[in-house]
Amino acid sequence: MDSEQHQRYQKSMVSTYYPETSFLDSIVMSDGTEQSQGSDILTRLHSGEVFIVNSRRRNGLLLFKRYHAEFAGPGAAVGGDYDCDCQRALPIGNLSLLIPESNEERQKAYLIRRQWIRLIKQITENPLPGQRVQKILDQFEQYFPPEIVALLPDVAFALLVGVLPQTVGIVRRLGSDMNSRSNY
Repeated sequence: MDSEQHQRYQKSMVSTYYPETSFLDSIVMSDGTEQSQGSDILTRLHSGEVFIVNSRRRNGLLLFKRYHAEFAGPGAAVGGDYDCDCQRALPIGNLSLLIPESNEERQKAYLIRRQWIRLIKQITENPLPGQRVQKILDQFEQYFPPEIVALLPDVAFALLVGVLPQTVGIVRRLGSDMNSRSNY
């Protein structure tokens, strides 16, 4: 490649680097509203106390870490030392956090949290990014009404399954047609 072609190539490159995941400071929901309740939840998570996502409600918590996101669904433990590195929290549904009443209840909640992590891990093992996105969207729509899932930002799903936010946007626009395409 001669130097003139190399310079043209460099000029056409687009950067998608997000330094220090600062984009998490301004998570905007799909309907244009800015998510603000998460800061109160984040304060509770950083207190060192362990909570349990109420298993009697359709609710959950997206926990944004430095380079990825985790989902804690109904029955899962949150907080304590486990989430001290959480940078942002996004409640889903009518979030209710409970304090475990015993060590057994706390241990069971940690096991449930591990199950939620394993579910996401199984999804991320798919080598095709579009299929990972479609699977996580399908899973969320099983737990929550589609109108709630539609409000969640693309970056949340992207950090859950290790894809670019643009990929989530494409899958959301094209829907199930993505499954027939192998390029994504």
